[in-house]
Amino acid sequence: MRKRLKRFLPDHETVSSNRWLRPFASTLLHPRLWHLNRHSAAGAVAVGMFCGLIPGPLQMLGAAICCVAFRVNLPLALITTLYSNPITIVPLYLLAFGIGSLIVGDGEFDFTPPPGLNSINPAHWVADLLTWATSLGKPLFIGLVVLAASLSVFSYLAVRWGWRLWLIRQWRQRQSRRRHPQS
Repeated sequence: MRKRLKRFLPDHETVSSNRWLRPFASTLLHPRLWHLNRHSAAGAVAVGMFCGLIPGPLQMLGAAICCVAFRVNLPLALITTLYSNPITIVPLYLLAFGIGSLIVGDGEFDFTPPPGLNSINPAHWVADLLTWATSLGKPLFIGLVVLAASLSVFSYLAVRWGWRLWLIRQWRQRQSRRRHPQS
């Protein structure tokens, strides 16, 4: 599994040669940020899922900071944040608002429908979505934190479980080949 994932991740040299990342090379080139095993992959996916719900373009920065703090795989966490994109962000925020409304439970919060993204300019989309999100207030904020934490925990457990199943499958295949060698 590690070999398959490594094909899609940037290598150590790409980061060290990037002129924008060079000042942070001592931190970003820590070996544990690039090591890929069951723990670092599960932690990276959990970090990416949590930070993917950070509003605006700060998702990857938040994921990078969390990766440095928790010493999990940096590239995998950055890639995982991409699950929230212009297509999925509105349904995710609607779900978060619903969760937050259930938790707050006052019933005094009115839902404002999302803006129509009729403009061709993506900058207008971001401004309209930001205005819409801030109008939703407390239920949205609470819902985002709860949804991000839930997605993070679920994805951590799913990756650990999936990696374990992969290892068991590989072990059984190896045992089968040893018992029944091809002639």
